[in-house]
Parts: sequence; C-alpha cells; structure tokens
Amino acid sequence: MTAPALIALAHGSRDPRSAATINALTELVACMRPDLRVEPAFLDLAEPSFDAAVDRLVAEGHQEIVVVPLLLSEAYHARVDVPAAIEAAVQRHDGIQVHATRVLGMEAAFFRVLDTRLREALSKNRVRELDALVLAGAGSSDPIANAAISRAARAWGAHHKLPTIAAFASSVPPAAGEAVRQHRADGRRHIAVGTLFLAPGVLPDRVAELAYEAGAVAVAEPLGADVEVARVILARYAVGAVDLVPLDALFA
Repeated sequence: MTAPALIALAHGSRDPRSAATINALTELVACMRPDLRVEPAFLDLAEPSFDAAVDRLVAEGHQEIVVVPLLLSEAYHARVDVPAAIEAAVQRHDGIQVHATRVLGMEAAFFRVLDTRLREALSKNRVRELDALVLAGAGSSDPIANAAISRAARAWGAHHKLPTIAAFASSVPPAAGEAVRQHRADGRRHIAVGTLFLAPGVLPDRVAELAYEAGAVAVAEPLGADVEVARVILARYAVGAVDLVPLDALFA
C-alpha cells in the first residue's frame, strides 16, 4: 500500500528568499523520508500553488494526500484559507482524500532552533552580554493567536532568566522597536530579539529594522530549513496519515 503523499503548505511571500527556504525545508523532509512523495506548495504569492501541487500528485496517481500547514499559529490562514483550498481541490478531483494536519505551532523543538539562531546573531554581532529579550511573531487579528506568542515569550524568558516582551510585526502592538524601547526605559541596554518566523521575508525584515533602530544589539534570523522543523513536519504527517485510514481498517 502506497503511503499518502505529503504537501508542505506555506503561506507564501513575494520575497524569493521565503520560497527558497520553504523549498529547502521540503527537500530536507524528503531526504529524511525518501519513501514519501513530498511536495511544497503555497497559498499565495509563490509557486507552486496548492492547486498545482495537488494536480501534479493526482496526475502521478496519488489518491491520498496529507497537508501539513507550515504555520506557527492557528490564525486566519489555518482556520479559513487552508480548509477552503482543500475543499476546492477535493471538488475538482473525484475520489481523492486530502487531510490537513494541525499547524506546526510552537513546539518545544522550535525553541532550541530559536536559541541556535540567537547564538548565531550574538556571535555575528560580537555580543557577550544580554539583560533582556524580545520575542517577535507575525501578529494577527485573532487574539488567541497573539496570546500564544505572548505565552511563548514568557516561557522563553523564564528559560533564559531574562525579562522578555512579546512583539508583533503586524496587526497589534507592541512592534519590535516599541518592545526594545520598553526595555531601555527600564534601564536595560543589551537587548536581543528572537523571531518566530519560519522563513525570511518582509515581516522579519521589518522586525529587524525596527529593533536595530531602537537599539537592539542582535536580531536572530528566522527558524529556516532546520532538521528540528523537518521532524515536526514528519510528526504531523504521521498523525495525518493515520487519520486517513478508515476505522474498520484500523481494527481489522
């Protein structure tokens, strides 16, 4: 029995660095599971589109597809865009099964990657001392998604025993620059910024720009094509593949 195909579905960006990172991450997943058919796709602004990825897999004979949304929060794209894209694909192809897993979210493994990216930024900028942190995410009109970033910031700060403020690149305050200035108003002078983004793009660039303008000593790069992220994608896929199996087959 052929295993379901895997589509790693990202939001997409006009910045070519974003698609390059997602493609590299997808290639890493494929290398870790050479038995699987793995395909990258984007909801918008980059190629291949989700429709094109599904069409390609169906043309190859795949009738079962697990979609892993490469999203770090359960916001609008996860709740609306992904289900709509899947529904449209199922309507276009008779007999196929397409199942979306949970989003990547903010797994503990990602904080290890976040720490690695921060150490890289500190080394690059020759920073030897820190007295505060900022954790910046995309930001959303969904308060629950924003609250998840705030909780992540508190946990990250507690781990490093440093005061930490959550910041957002869009939709809600504080922006990264405001968060850095809050720390500086409290007398902190060695402030670094971690970024909860999967790939480079306009929003991570804006976070870095505002943070450095406000006096941050280092800003970490996005998580990127890291083996820890790839493992979470495969873990989501494994659950999704089981969900595609009929209950009577599971207990036969």
